[in-house]
Amino acid sequence: MAASTPLDVMNTLFEIAVAKGASDIHLVVGRPPLLRLSGDLVPIEGAKSLTNQNVEELVFSFITEQEKKTFFEQKELDVAYQIPSGKRFRINLHWERRNVAMAARIIPSDIPTMSSLGLPPIAQAMTEYPHGLVLLTGPTGSGKSTTLASMVNAINEREPVNIITLEDPIEFVFEAKKAVIRQRQFGQDFISFPDALKHILRQDPDVVMVGEMRDMDTIATTLTIAETGHLVFATLHTYSASQTINRIIDAFPSHQQNQIRTQLALTLRGVISQQLLPKIGGGRVAAREILVNNPAIANLIRENKAAQIVNVLQTSASKGMTTFEQDLDHLVKTDMVDEEVTKQYILNEGASSGGKGK
Repeated sequence: MAASTPLDVMNTLFEIAVAKGASDIHLVVGRPPLLRLSGDLVPIEGAKSLTNQNVEELVFSFITEQEKKTFFEQKELDVAYQIPSGKRFRINLHWERRNVAMAARIIPSDIPTMSSLGLPPIAQAMTEYPHGLVLLTGPTGSGKSTTLASMVNAINEREPVNIITLEDPIEFVFEAKKAVIRQRQFGQDFISFPDALKHILRQDPDVVMVGEMRDMDTIATTLTIAETGHLVFATLHTYSASQTINRIIDAFPSHQQNQIRTQLALTLRGVISQQLLPKIGGGRVAAREILVNNPAIANLIRENKAAQIVNVLQTSASKGMTTFEQDLDHLVKTDMVDEEVTKQYILNEGASSGGKGK
């Protein structure tokens, strides 16, 4: 019987993660392989602690020589990988104390529907806008990509439009239904987000999905695309609607900020900020803050009063808006989450107190 290769072992670890219902798997020197189960990191039963040689053999078994070269040059690598069973993973390789380490997120095989994710009707309405910018925000591991995929797929199932995605890496693979979908991967299909966005208008898009607005040039070009008659979805690593507005504006030098406020007030359609909380009975559930741009919100953005946005959210439930605190209260009242658990997720004026958001 042939000995197991590092690739065989790696695929087996991935299969174990899937079978256990984990959201992530981590390889770190000095620890056994770790699974994130319902928010907690748990070692794989019976697995031994890994050496640096173990980790290198495992992670280098499924990447190409070019990807390995990029990893050594840039000290980071984001890739997608599919195991023989068809399950896909979003993988980050990095260095810690001169050792190689890996964090891999399991990507669900099927794109969840918006209703299965508990998204309210206003989120469905955001997929029906003819143009403008819709933002999905939250910390790493808050389910932004899943929510975003469900919204884009709702358009795919409903409308004969041209959807173009720019991702790093491609996570969910869309099956074209009524729409035409072109999924482009950073480093493979394009070399920079700003450049890809500048050329995207020549590709006749109706809907554009930007994996992450990560710098000033990407934000500026994304706003321009939304302003020129296209519906744009994008993500940001922010905790609340007001923090999202400030993060976008603060990305620009002071002499440009008034212009960006005006542009954002005109193009923004909505912000969905979310975090995942441990659910009573197991699993996790999303708590969300939802902003829908209206004249009152737009005026606060233009006048540099983003801190007052929460006041509008609190009093605009009839418009589909809600604050994190209101949604957390709803989750407690409907016996979805324990009240004690919610306390570590309460926001304090645009900043989160933290908690395990993975």
